[in-house]
Amino acid sequence: MNARTIAFWLTTALVALGNTASAFMYLTGQMNEAMHDHLGYPLYFLTILGTWKLLGALALLTPAFGGILGRIKELAYAGFFFTFTGAAWSHAALGDGAQGMMPPLVMLGLLAVSWSLRPTSAQVPVLQAAAAK
Repeated sequence: MNARTIAFWLTTALVALGNTASAFMYLTGQMNEAMHDHLGYPLYFLTILGTWKLLGALALLTPAFGGILGRIKELAYAGFFFTFTGAAWSHAALGDGAQGMMPPLVMLGLLAVSWSLRPTSAQVPVLQAAAAK
């Protein structure tokens, strides 16, 4: 295995692990105070977000070689992008500063590295054609 493949799987595993852990906390009510009381999100949102985080983590770890699985994986990357930027923005809007913003921004950085290092065989063909131009 080369360094690129190792870096891809390491960053992908960290993103998947982080999202699985936060999904567990959302679904078991451990984040109610932070998400509902501090950030103001409705409690049902935690169930929705927790479920999608679990599914997204699974999609990132599933080998995909184009087709529908490749598209689902790309949707997972996009969903995590929106989740991390939304989390950072929410903390910034409440004045939480770097302490609140850094965890989602670090995860965003790991996600970007994972996405940029994903194997060509796992990329959606339309995106491959656009990148080749």
